[in-house]
Amino acid sequence: MSAQNTRVLPFGPASLAEAVRLIGAGQPVAVPTETVYGLAANATDGEAVARIYEAKGRPSFNPLIVHVKDMAEAARIAVFDERAKELAQRLWPGPLTLVLPLRPESGIAALATAGLPSIALRAPAHPAMRALLEAVGRPLAAPSANASGRLSPTRAEHVLASLGGRIPLILDGGATALGLESTIVALTGGPPRLLRPGPIDLGLAVETEGNIEAPGQLESHYAPAKPLRLDAQDAAPDEWLIGFGAVPGDATLSATGDLLEAAAALFERLHQAEAQPRRAIAVAPIPKEGLGAAINDRLSRAAAPGSR
Repeated sequence: MSAQNTRVLPFGPASLAEAVRLIGAGQPVAVPTETVYGLAANATDGEAVARIYEAKGRPSFNPLIVHVKDMAEAARIAVFDERAKELAQRLWPGPLTLVLPLRPESGIAALATAGLPSIALRAPAHPAMRALLEAVGRPLAAPSANASGRLSPTRAEHVLASLGGRIPLILDGGATALGLESTIVALTGGPPRLLRPGPIDLGLAVETEGNIEAPGQLESHYAPAKPLRLDAQDAAPDEWLIGFGAVPGDATLSATGDLLEAAAALFERLHQAEAQPRRAIAVAPIPKEGLGAAINDRLSRAAAPGSR
């Protein structure tokens, strides 16, 4: 990832227009929410989402919170039962994230959901993020605007210290009001489950077991339902090969060896492979630098014994 000039502009009409332009070009932009500053990109563009991970240096492709402007937009993306509707109507806009079943026709990039059948949605209250959502006209994936493993940012200068040179623009809206990431509640069947505590207390105990469904949980265990072999130069007779670069495969992550393209295609290709009649899946070697480290991290977890 090459260094770039990171501009910090006070939130206003001119900086908002520049943020919209950059997001339209597939770039991530730091923007305040009422919780912490988020790193926002078009949630329907896999390569734009991949640039979030690239900027953060995120070690694995965990699901991201997708921000929406209102309930109507959220309902086009996810399935709301009566409990989810009640929570959204009562607490949105605000610091509550709902993990809900993903609609197949949602248009959300698979990388934003880490290939899961659920999605984490939030309608934020901060005027800067709400204005950006309205102006862009698309849902925005937006994890905290900090390098992976660093403290969450509550001011523009925190973002600059962590991501300066990695992103093009920070919208400065002053200090965030809450300074604590949103409460995350899953409503995907059965009773509501608290996945991450936050500013809203719903009287639920935090769930400490199970696979990852949202940010701030344990390491992910997503895996296809078939054996997965890594660093394959060719396929065995019963394998479906996901290629990369010079290894063409039955389908490829990137014929040109572009790691950004590969990251964006990763979960789509794994789902495609899982749907094939062959017994197993093989994946071509992926370089381990930059986004390749995150791709390899995810693949190694998926291939580990006991991950299925």
